[in-house]
Amino acid sequence: MKKIIITMVMMLSLVVTSFGADRSLEDVKKKGYFTVGLDATFAPMGYRDENGEIVGFDIDLAKEVANRMGVEAKFRPCEWDAIIFDLRSKNIDMVWNGMTITPVREKQVLFTKAYLSNNQIIFSRKDSGTMTTADLAGKVVGVQLGSSGAQAVEDSDIKSQIKELKKYATNVEALMDLEAGRLDAVVMDEVSGKYYNQKKSTLNYSVENLAEEGYGVALRKQDKALTDEINQKLDEMRADGTFDKIKEKWLGK
Repeated sequence: MKKIIITMVMMLSLVVTSFGADRSLEDVKKKGYFTVGLDATFAPMGYRDENGEIVGFDIDLAKEVANRMGVEAKFRPCEWDAIIFDLRSKNIDMVWNGMTITPVREKQVLFTKAYLSNNQIIFSRKDSGTMTTADLAGKVVGVQLGSSGAQAVEDSDIKSQIKELKKYATNVEALMDLEAGRLDAVVMDEVSGKYYNQKKSTLNYSVENLAEEGYGVALRKQDKALTDEINQKLDEMRADGTFDKIKEKWLGK
């Protein structure tokens, strides 16, 4: 009787373990691809080019990591404000699109190690001069909904003195309204804002950082095996120079 009971306990333990096992990496390799969620307007990290193809720094990184894993990287544009919901609902396998690692997000997702540094800074029109945080008092300021730029403004002392904080689905929409004179300033990622301004040269930007941050790839909390694999592949790419080649291609030296 004791042997029967012991056997049943062992079988039950195996069942519980199998249900709780992390199969994230195994599942990706089995299906042969992983799906990346992104805001497809966030140049140079991930965006559509003139031919409608999704390209960018993060796109090249994801494709190279997938290649080293022996799988394919697929890309799905999402609304940024709902992208973590898409991740947790398993509509995508990860968010790889210049997502800032923040304490609030770390409660919802599992991040890789930071792979790129960034700042939140203030963009204004050429005819308005360069703005500091203090200059935002009484101004209409634009941010992307759900972005770390929006969070930086919310956390700043100047928040209560801003005339109006307007939130947009994309940073591009906010910058277009800035150029059209419907905004006085936009707070957003330094990397993306400066890339946008390279071709147009219509904007000024501050030297003051509202927030210093790092970008990470976001995955589901339980997907540790897949997260570890991405970290390992990125480390390999740094060691053999592939990471720096991709970085120089999109961000310069």
